[in-house]
Amino acid sequence: MGEPVTRGAWTPGSGPLRVGVVGCGNIVEQYLQTLPRLPDVRLVAAADLDRSRAEAVAARVDGARALTVDELIADPDVDLVLNLTIPAAHDAIALAAIRAGKHVHGEKPLAAVTSAARAVLDAAAEAGLVASCAPDTVLGTGTQTARAAIDEGLIGQPIAATAVMLTPGHERWHPNPDFYYQPGGGPLFDMGPYYISALVTLLGPVVSVVGAASSLRDERAIGSGSRAGEVIPVDVDTHVTGVLVHESGALSTLVMSFDAVATRSSNIEIHGTAGSMIVPDPNHFAGDVEVNALGGDGWQTIPPSGGYVDAGRGIALQDFVATGAAPRASGALAFHVLDVMESFIRAAHEGRAIEVASTCDRPAPVPLTELD
Repeated sequence: MGEPVTRGAWTPGSGPLRVGVVGCGNIVEQYLQTLPRLPDVRLVAAADLDRSRAEAVAARVDGARALTVDELIADPDVDLVLNLTIPAAHDAIALAAIRAGKHVHGEKPLAAVTSAARAVLDAAAEAGLVASCAPDTVLGTGTQTARAAIDEGLIGQPIAATAVMLTPGHERWHPNPDFYYQPGGGPLFDMGPYYISALVTLLGPVVSVVGAASSLRDERAIGSGSRAGEVIPVDVDTHVTGVLVHESGALSTLVMSFDAVATRSSNIEIHGTAGSMIVPDPNHFAGDVEVNALGGDGWQTIPPSGGYVDAGRGIALQDFVATGAAPRASGALAFHVLDVMESFIRAAHEGRAIEVASTCDRPAPVPLTELD
């Protein structure tokens, strides 16, 4: 594997962060809506196993080049590798980038399992590089306004939260939903990173979990696209529920399901000694934050008071520069969230409380920030 090196890595004050994206599938479109708006970030290269997809991305960005994966990782003009590959490849691409002296930011999860994720963080630390990870939705005005309100004491001391994501299943609309029903998929590992990252941002790290899980169907039928009607196996829990015990003492009840039809519950609610709060969908960057104060006049929408305004996927790269390569969507946060999810599933299957071995700092708040 060779010794890690730090040649060419971006450092504070060295100019725009030059980004090369590896993996030009569906998710890259959302990044392409954001990256051109980031004042301190430049997309300079794209790579994919399907070269035509890399060429299509490069053609949309002035000065960007289509490269092979190996060429991009070795390219001295790339400071950071944006890793948008499938979850099973996240750690391999991240480790290759780190060995080539690149910072890396990846889609969630940091790796498919915590042992692989730990190898990524250890390699980055040894090389003096940064490994950060989505979701960066927590940096938008939705979650950050809620964070500011909690820090200002608007709801008193937080005592509990609920986080609810219910859907009848992605096979109804996704033409290739196989991954969602294989190990590493399911509602918890698919959507849990958004919700748990938000809960840690709002309430701090998790110290233990209890849970229960079920899977009522062994098969699912694809409902759209060229494979409509094809039956695929289900090898994961499709309804997961339980409680996260935060270091602060707050208790978060989590419900994640690919079995339920619908809900009228808020995505996230935070309850404190002096009031309750509705937090917008953590899969989005913005949305109304509502507070119902004890003895007040009912639910009131509060104005945005934190977060990157009009943010989109990839805002973490601007935050990387703004914080001097100490991004809030950190690898430590992503590792802790993955550890919480693995612990949650263990708790569900073993029928007991599980202590979460890892921890992380509660990410620093984001001031209300307009992109230039």
